[in-house]
Amino acid sequence: MRASLRRHEPTTHVWLLITDHYEPYRHPADDAVAMERVRPWVERWPRIADAHRDSHGRRPRYSFFYPAEDYHPAPLEALAGLVRAGIADVEVHLHHDGEGEDAFRGVVGGFINALHNEHGLLRDLDGRPAFGFIHGNWALDNSHPSGRFCGLDNELTILREMGCYADFTLPSAPSPCQTRTVNSIYWAVDDPGAPKSHDAGEPVMPGGGIRDALLMVQGPLAVRRHQRRKWAPSVEVGELTHVDPATPHRVRRWLANAPRVGGHQFIKLHTHGAQDHLAAALLGGGLDTTFDLLGRECTRRGIVLGFATAWEAASIITALASGDDPIVGLAP
Repeated sequence: MRASLRRHEPTTHVWLLITDHYEPYRHPADDAVAMERVRPWVERWPRIADAHRDSHGRRPRYSFFYPAEDYHPAPLEALAGLVRAGIADVEVHLHHDGEGEDAFRGVVGGFINALHNEHGLLRDLDGRPAFGFIHGNWALDNSHPSGRFCGLDNELTILREMGCYADFTLPSAPSPCQTRTVNSIYWAVDDPGAPKSHDAGEPVMPGGGIRDALLMVQGPLAVRRHQRRKWAPSVEVGELTHVDPATPHRVRRWLANAPRVGGHQFIKLHTHGAQDHLAAALLGGGLDTTFDLLGRECTRRGIVLGFATAWEAASIITALASGDDPIVGLAP
């Protein structure tokens, strides 16, 4: 595995984004169960967000990556209320397995249209709705060695053609879908005749310009102490769970390994917050602890902390690549 070996500038800004693989119909569930999984987020996330501020005076943001194959209007309209309040975004998640390009385009395209036209979600970019993406089962661009959980060697091309502004799937260790490129923000050029084109790419550099490729935003991947067995090593993948919450040690590992563009570092965390036990942990203090610990560590180091959605993080990254001021235009 490789990360950028270039000497880093000192970190001046840290951006925290939480990307939730948000699956209220998991296992599966009916409409009533799904809405019961959404309800705690609608009720409690605004109170949590109101209790915290970043260095810019902004509240935390939360990015719900909702499965396209599970579209139902009621849960998404409930989440849309959080988006309108300025504390969340909804993006695209998808589990699929060998159904072919036409079916893929149909499911994703229909979902994008519903998000945009029925719920007022997603932004317009270049005259069409733009979306961030997380691949189910980690198998982006047919990257699983078995060929399962995707089936499309040209998936990066399809995503870009449909309006994907960035992918947020990685890291995926210990899955074999994990790329050899780690702890990086980079441009992935698709080879439509081969799988796993995002295995390597060109790092995004300050002022380096925008490439004709898919932007890949990875979370931290590193070795750390085990949460309970302190003498044993564990793998840090930036996942927040009920048994693996934020700790001072984890925060330090995030800051040591999360990718950066110049002096701006991006800590992408992920979770599965529609699962009842995870929602209880996150909304019952886990998110508060995450914001508090990272805020204190950034203050101690003299680093400017910013909260961002997936969209905002990608916009900051592209502004840096273009040589522009990334702070201009941030919503309050």
